[in-house]
Amino acid sequence: MATSAGVTNRKRLLTLLIVVTLIFFILIGRLAYIQLIWGEELQSKALDQWTRKLPVAPKRGIIYDRNGNVLAQSASAETIAARPSQIEDAKEAARLLAPIIDVSEEDLYEKISDKSKSEVWIKRQVSKEIANEVRNLDIKGIVFTEESKRYYPNKNLASHILGFTKIDGEGQEGIELYYDKQLKGTPGRIITETDVHGKELPYNVDQYIPPKDGWNLVLTIDQTIQHFTEKAVSDAMANYNAKKVYAIVMEPSTGEILAMASRPDFDPNNPPRDLGFEGMQEYVKNINCKDNLDPGSTFKIITSAAGLEEGIVTPDSSFDCPGFKMVDGVRIKCWRSWGHGHQNFVEGVKNSCNPVFMDIALRMGKDKFYQYLDDFGFGYKTGIDVLGEERGVIMNKDIVKNVDLARMGFGQAIAVTPIQLITAVSAVINGGNLMEPHIAKEFRDVEGAIIEEIKPKIVKQVISSKTSETMRYILEQVVMDGSGKNAYIPGYRVGGKTGTAQKYGPDGKIVQGKHIASFIGFAPADDPQVIVLFMVDEPEAAVDFGSQVAAPYVKMILEDILKYLDIEPRYDQDPNLSDIPDVSIPDLTDMSLEDATKALKDLGLTYSTQLSGTTIKDQMPKPGAVVKEGTKVILYLTQDQDENVEIEENRENADNRVVVPDVVGKSLIETNKILTSNKLKLKVEGSGIAVKQVPEAGEVVAPGAEVLVTFERE
Repeated sequence: MATSAGVTNRKRLLTLLIVVTLIFFILIGRLAYIQLIWGEELQSKALDQWTRKLPVAPKRGIIYDRNGNVLAQSASAETIAARPSQIEDAKEAARLLAPIIDVSEEDLYEKISDKSKSEVWIKRQVSKEIANEVRNLDIKGIVFTEESKRYYPNKNLASHILGFTKIDGEGQEGIELYYDKQLKGTPGRIITETDVHGKELPYNVDQYIPPKDGWNLVLTIDQTIQHFTEKAVSDAMANYNAKKVYAIVMEPSTGEILAMASRPDFDPNNPPRDLGFEGMQEYVKNINCKDNLDPGSTFKIITSAAGLEEGIVTPDSSFDCPGFKMVDGVRIKCWRSWGHGHQNFVEGVKNSCNPVFMDIALRMGKDKFYQYLDDFGFGYKTGIDVLGEERGVIMNKDIVKNVDLARMGFGQAIAVTPIQLITAVSAVINGGNLMEPHIAKEFRDVEGAIIEEIKPKIVKQVISSKTSETMRYILEQVVMDGSGKNAYIPGYRVGGKTGTAQKYGPDGKIVQGKHIASFIGFAPADDPQVIVLFMVDEPEAAVDFGSQVAAPYVKMILEDILKYLDIEPRYDQDPNLSDIPDVSIPDLTDMSLEDATKALKDLGLTYSTQLSGTTIKDQMPKPGAVVKEGTKVILYLTQDQDENVEIEENRENADNRVVVPDVVGKSLIETNKILTSNKLKLKVEGSGIAVKQVPEAGEVVAPGAEVLVTFERE
């Protein structure tokens, strides 16, 4: 009996030992799991409970132009925060703080009394004076941290290129957004130990982990050339009351953007956020890369280059222009309704004759023509460092008919972006290489050492160097003795091409009287260093051709750039130019048109008029400019309100259409007065006395229609 009880006790003890041992190993296992596997997560959670982390923003990288001028920089600004659990009297704190930081006392109290939040922002990016005034209050629970505030010292200059940042320093538009990762750096933080209630522990020592500042960015932009370009763009916007104005300056051999400007614009220090996203985009969008436009006659450069490269045309090829061409039973007009008659190819380009380019496109055929569209990059993004770049609009090749192909040949039935157009034309004149345009040049660290360099990139060779050389010669003739005369700069070899593109309404139909006037020019023509594209959308002008509206501004920009780059003029290309006397442009503003033209004639200068009226509102070149005798001065007119000029009565029929008056035998001034008073627009061909007009006198047209008048000297 005793033996049996002893065995039972031993079994119980053994069972107990096993259970205890098992529990012991479970506890050891659990402890090992907590320490080795779960430990890191628990430690992190514990750290969050007994510490508070206040972020410290890094200094955003500086943006420079190619010459080291600052375009965007960050300055340190203090931000005031609160730790509600540490504030003993939130009501009193709000009363003291509110007037200093200019916020509502009620709103401030609501923030700093909410103990469910460990930290809240009180006022971001305040001045040093305000921060020190708050410090002097010595309120426990009010803390300070540094932030970077973005600053653009040149205000509106290059605003569409630079873009802007959000208040937290994150890029929101432009280069600031495209290269945000490189510019923004890595945030730091301040770590403070607290108790279970979030109150700072006595004798606590803050831990400061410094931020890593962002990289500095050097752009291809030249601040001086950007100034030249912005000045011209602003002038065109004001003079023509245009809807938009576009301008790009590029180095054709590298694809580097030297300047890019447009209107309307904005100040990146104060972006128009109050307009909402859609409204803001009207001002901040980089339209040079994001607007699809009808290129008009500037596209004839591409058709010409393709035709020469394929051997379809030579400089001596003959063409006849009766003023139109029939394609698929459709009559497609030349801009000159009575035609250019017999001409060779070079003359056809100089005359910007539409049938010449219809012929070339049709001879090439749509497969070959579309191959060159692809090669020149139309229908594709150029790769420029701008987010949201458009591709242009090209018809599906499968549905293209001959009539469409003919129109594309002279720049209709196709839409391109300005950056696509200038990149393609650069390939035509730089030896045949399509370059990838770019705005960023290199990244540097805070010590100035180069971290990364963006080198010129050849996408492909699209035409031969021989074809490119021929095109440079032809485009120089356009400026010397063709439609681009207003871009001629004495002493410099300039090449270029005019364009006057039609505009289309939402219904896809052409909008009468609305055009985009453009000119693309380059210099020196034998070794292009710079190319400029200038486009004016819906200029209000009696003559809104690209030759009259845009070419003078390209001349203005090129002239400034050539002098700035110390490219000396050479008069040996025309022995007589060096003998032409210099003339100082007089101030003609507020003079009558009659007196102004007489003054110009007395000085040996020619002129053309823009807008309508009889009094000079503005002029180009500006007063005091020194030019060669024979230079053309553009006069911008305005109508005197109290002027009593006898004008032929405007005759309209019951449908509100206008009867075209007879202007043959009239001077340019008289013609302009008569047509504008009858709600018609004047297109000028030649100079002197009117000898021919289209439409003819007596025809009935819609108000705002254009009358092409040919002038000849007696």
